[in-house]
Amino acid sequence: MYRSRLFAGLLLLLAFLAPACKAQLGKNVMIPAGSEEDHALTAINNATEPDKKLELIEQFATAHPDGDFAIVADELFVNFYINAKQYDKAFVYGDKLFAIDPDNYNNAINMVRAANEKGDTERIFASGEKANAIVQRYKAASPPSGTPADTWEQQRTQKLDALKENQQYVEQSLLGAAYQQKDPTKKAEYLQRFAKDYPGSPNGEQALTLAAFSYQQAQNRPKMLELANSVLAKNPNSIGMLLLLADDYSEKNEQLDKAEAYAKKAAGLCETAKKPEGITEEDWQKQITLQKGLALSALGQVDLEKKDNAAAVKTLTAATPLLKSNAATYARNQYRLGFAYANLKNTPAAKQAFTEAASVDSPYKAAAQGKLKDLAADKTVHKKAS
Repeated sequence: MYRSRLFAGLLLLLAFLAPACKAQLGKNVMIPAGSEEDHALTAINNATEPDKKLELIEQFATAHPDGDFAIVADELFVNFYINAKQYDKAFVYGDKLFAIDPDNYNNAINMVRAANEKGDTERIFASGEKANAIVQRYKAASPPSGTPADTWEQQRTQKLDALKENQQYVEQSLLGAAYQQKDPTKKAEYLQRFAKDYPGSPNGEQALTLAAFSYQQAQNRPKMLELANSVLAKNPNSIGMLLLLADDYSEKNEQLDKAEAYAKKAAGLCETAKKPEGITEEDWQKQITLQKGLALSALGQVDLEKKDNAAAVKTLTAATPLLKSNAATYARNQYRLGFAYANLKNTPAAKQAFTEAASVDSPYKAAAQGKLKDLAADKTVHKKAS
């Protein structure tokens, strides 16, 4: 089954480093100029040898086991171990930092970054969800004592604007991590988790669409149907879900009238759909062409199941050029077309369609080759009989 290309390029996202945090959420620790702490931090920052830097950080942490400067010490450890690519140690100090400063947004971004670099999907999600929760708590916070409401709203808006780049980084990190999952069931579960975390994001529905396709790939039809129908209930014009359900019902010879209606609606929507942001015109045209081909192919399968072979030939033939960019769906369409022609006793056309199905590397290659052998054997029998 065709999988949406809207997520093309996501695998590159994990190579990106988290952008610098332009505005901190959590406790603000003041370092008095000229203080012992100021001198100690200057020495740490100026140290170029990793061993010496770590020694100075440990000395600072020993001198400040608690209080606000313990926050600074844990931050120093986190940054040191991320730069040293010792991610498990970075996680240990990140957890310690959250324990004393749970709204430390910069720490959440660092944990996402470390999890990205290590390739730890569960950590990416856990840290990303912490980052989102911190932002949500800040959005819901009341004005500090003595701060007018309008002043607070202005300050909050400015700080949230400064965090947008980091918020986008977190969102793309979660989406990329989910998309990279090899196991289709795990992929579906992470994509659903992403959609729950980002209900208002344009990527939310796309994630649910991919999750439904992933359940289909995992051969978990009940979960696929449940999810696809839930998406369609919220957005009746979801081309991906219309195609998925039309394809499933037509293949299973179930609810053919609904399959036909969904396929026709998807084909119509392909004519009027607007290109979303973040995709080139060329890629958009490839995607929408393929989707229209899938809609026509599903209609052709409905015609086959309804024994209307002439209509199936017409619809499947129209789908043929639209599906050539995808070997599996093209081969399946030609395999169906071969059956339609065979049912009409048009052996030459059937052989041509099966030959086209066998010409590309797909799950239908061997089956199409088998049908060609059957047609050749049938012709031999007829010759001997004559």
